[in-house]
Amino acid sequence: LATGRMRGVEALVRWQHPQRGLIMPDDFIPIAEETGIILDLGRWVLRAALEQLAHWEEQLDLDEDFQVRVNLSAMELQRLDLVDHVRQDLRETGIQASRLIIEITESAFVSGGDVEMYSLKSLNALGVGIEIDDFGTGYSSISYLRRLPVQTVKVDRSLIRDISADPGQRQFVDAVHGLIRAAGMEAVFEGIETLDQAADLLVLGCRNGQGYYFSRPLAAGQIQAILAADTVLPLVQAPVAAN
Repeated sequence: LATGRMRGVEALVRWQHPQRGLIMPDDFIPIAEETGIILDLGRWVLRAALEQLAHWEEQLDLDEDFQVRVNLSAMELQRLDLVDHVRQDLRETGIQASRLIIEITESAFVSGGDVEMYSLKSLNALGVGIEIDDFGTGYSSISYLRRLPVQTVKVDRSLIRDISADPGQRQFVDAVHGLIRAAGMEAVFEGIETLDQAADLLVLGCRNGQGYYFSRPLAAGQIQAILAADTVLPLVQAPVAAN
């Protein structure tokens, strides 16, 4: 938030339908989960994201901590061969495990069993980062999160929507951020759409965020152009009190 430096990207899946045009994930992911196609779809997305990152590594001078985030469904976490599949994709694409962040929704964490916990711990042991997504929409239990192999918490957009207009909400966001930091995790605030929201978060000591204020979703080629030009995303200047 303070430097405008792009620390990474999140892989977003879209369906370019020959008749209906671009279909958003809310319209087809639930069906993919019901039919089980989500397993093949998820593996395709992971491989495509890693191959894209490998291409960027060949073409660009990426920062050492540049990472790609890929969402996994609860159904994928239940697969005993998940870790072997991720390990194989990392090996075949030549991507370091530390460059991959796996995002899991908060509900998947809470409802998970032994297999899911095994997958998460094994991915973490592999060196892959684990991030909880949409924090603030479910149980939001910091004490529960502390028992999980999680390094990052992505705070849901609903928590910051009124941060600039409602002092009470601003204090609440500050408290949530403090709890996440106290639990030894890093926070990423999603859904930042205005300069005021970004500035308020920066004043609260928040370091990382994503949202339309910085950029709308882009195709890989557009992102490569930004990275190649070493473009600084919209800067956020924290207000300074006059003496």
